[in-house]
Amino acid sequence: MAKTLKIDFVSDIVCPWCAVGLGALEQALARLTGEVEAEITFQPFELNPQMAPEGENVVEHIGRKYGSTPERSRRSREALKARGEEVGFAFNYTDDSRIWNTFDAHRLLHWAETEGKQGELKRALLKANFTDQRDPSNHDVLVEVAGNVGLDPERARAVLSSGEFTAEVRQREAFWQEAGITAVPSVIVQGKYLIQGGQPAEVFEQALRQIAAELA
Repeated sequence: MAKTLKIDFVSDIVCPWCAVGLGALEQALARLTGEVEAEITFQPFELNPQMAPEGENVVEHIGRKYGSTPERSRRSREALKARGEEVGFAFNYTDDSRIWNTFDAHRLLHWAETEGKQGELKRALLKANFTDQRDPSNHDVLVEVAGNVGLDPERARAVLSSGEFTAEVRQREAFWQEAGITAVPSVIVQGKYLIQGGQPAEVFEQALRQIAAELA
């Protein structure tokens, strides 16, 4: 009988390694069918909480934040594209790609959890940002993406325009920061086992099998 594991996936939708890590985690869970089942909750983390509404060019942002040269940034994006292909995720970066504020997207994800659609919305927002190169801080984009995964567009717009779930998202962000999470993706299993970073599927598979065995 499969062991059910509670997984908190702490991440941001403008974090490319979060897209890679989620794809690898899902590949691992597919390999563990019959052994491990997962109940995944997506938890909020903002890489750039002070990001301006107009966003920032990705090359300029990486250079300013990490001291990376344009050439190093380009090589990193190419490596990400390759890792994305391994897990079936497409990164369509260009030199004009931008990084955006994601707080409203996290509020929408919080609401989607109450509707049983959080996973679908998370994947769709990652695709909108990285594959389709759309602005995930734009309310029209968020409403459209929500509608595409079966959520009520009018309710989605009401959430976004009202500031609803602001306190709840801030509370969750603070909880994970106080728990010591400073980088994403961070995958917390059963509230105590941490798998850090956009690991290959094999790493997730081995770790989840070991955790399930320990808990059996």
